[in-house]
Amino acid sequence: MKHSPLFTSGLLGCALFFAQQAGAEPPKAQPMQREIIRIPDAPSSPLYSQAVKVGSTIYVTGVPGIDPKTKKVAGPTIQEQTRQALTTCENILRAGGAKLTDVVEVQVLLARPEDFAGLNEAYAKFFPTDPPIRSVARLGPDLGELLVSIKMTAVITQ
Repeated sequence: MKHSPLFTSGLLGCALFFAQQAGAEPPKAQPMQREIIRIPDAPSSPLYSQAVKVGSTIYVTGVPGIDPKTKKVAGPTIQEQTRQALTTCENILRAGGAKLTDVVEVQVLLARPEDFAGLNEAYAKFFPTDPPIRSVARLGPDLGELLVSIKMTAVITQ
């Protein structure tokens, strides 16, 4: 015999009601652990974490196109800085157990709108098929030679 969803939900409600009346506690969701991810070869600051992992989701902070060895911009072009920012993001993801194919969202802050085509040129090499959703906005303050900052979210599926 097949029951309607209304009947089934009514039975579930009754079962929960009687369980509470008998003194049983309904099952409580376990809080997810928050894990801070840090790697030595990425820009860091006491004001933010490089990434935070909650469950199977990794949130990577905005990563500038800075060479971690020299602590200077990775080059004068948007392509060089984009490659560096995405490589650093990839290394942070790897430290948390994820890879670029797990990325579901990317947010890009671009200093100069005229660099949009160059950004896309470098970006496409990191996400050649089935790219994540993406938004691009203008980087607010003038930060000198810094042209790009990239933030991403990944969900580990395996």
